[in-house]
Amino acid sequence: MIAADDFLAPAREHGFSFYAGVPCSFLTPLINRVTSDRRLDYVGAASEGEAVAIAAGAWLAGRQTVVLCQNSGLGNAVNPLTSLNFPFRIPTLLIITWRGQPGLQDEPQHFLMGEITSRLLDTIRIPHADFPDHVEGVAPVLARAVADITGNELPFGLIMARGSVRNEVLQQSPTSSRNRGRREDLRVQSDRISRIAVLERMLTLVPEATGIVATTGKTGRELFTLADREQHLYLVGSMGCAGGLALGITLNSRRKVIVLDGDGAMLMKLGTLATIGAHGPGNLVHVLLDNGVHDSTGGQATVSPVVDFADAALACGYASGYSCDSLDGFDRAFREALEEGAAPAMIHVRIKPGSLEKLSRPTVPPYEVARRFKAFLAKN
Repeated sequence: MIAADDFLAPAREHGFSFYAGVPCSFLTPLINRVTSDRRLDYVGAASEGEAVAIAAGAWLAGRQTVVLCQNSGLGNAVNPLTSLNFPFRIPTLLIITWRGQPGLQDEPQHFLMGEITSRLLDTIRIPHADFPDHVEGVAPVLARAVADITGNELPFGLIMARGSVRNEVLQQSPTSSRNRGRREDLRVQSDRISRIAVLERMLTLVPEATGIVATTGKTGRELFTLADREQHLYLVGSMGCAGGLALGITLNSRRKVIVLDGDGAMLMKLGTLATIGAHGPGNLVHVLLDNGVHDSTGGQATVSPVVDFADAALACGYASGYSCDSLDGFDRAFREALEEGAAPAMIHVRIKPGSLEKLSRPTVPPYEVARRFKAFLAKN
């Protein structure tokens, strides 16, 4: 058994200073110590997949990251690990607890995952080692992880058995509440506008120094068709992760970031609204392009017609929330959202289904998209 700092201190010397995750009782000592160390940053996520996305954004902004989760929660992280970290080659250090370890008593929900944890990591091509339970084992394990991450630019996993780390006292400040943000209803009940029209208008308004994160599917494809720029990040797969990734960026960069989301993707990870609202980044503008359908898969309906995303965002702590259904309404909302004090802002745009008939796909490989976007964020 080791003390939390026996691992955290040498990990920090290797550059690992940004942590995101979802608690597990095995992780309690690490999380308790991370949250009390001012040299480290910790974001508690609503889900393990969201934690992976937040860490990916932090890496793009120049941080070395660690994702903490229970092995049962690893199932929630498989999608972004395989469709975000893998194609974009975004590394992170994963610390995964070994609940349901064969031969040890545990709750029934952990039995299966306990048997297959290492095999699951093998299947999704994440190399791994045992988390050290003695001080002498820390340095070689970290050296192996760092060498693998540096060489392959992909995640590396550490599997933590019960009792690996001694207890630590929790020292944290409670999450502060905020006054409800400003609500603007700019809907005029006109004929619905197209997504491409909104994107065209946005590109005429967005400052050159602003990053744009586009959700997977036709949103990113239409943005690429209109303009391919170094400040554009086109997600592939990792549905629902655009907001979390943008949060990871904005917590570690002064640049304004626009996240272009879709109703189906947003509904998949609504908890991200609460995480963004709790941290309140003043440089994040969340544009939700809501056509009420899964446009990339044939137009199957979503449940978004019964959801007021602007109200939901305000209830989660956003500074401002806008509803609009016209280009003039979007124009006004977007200009206001870019102002100081208005962000994080949610702009909920009701649009019509459909897309361009001849729709390009990004020709720049995801690896290059990530590297040029990271270089863009690093510019003064």
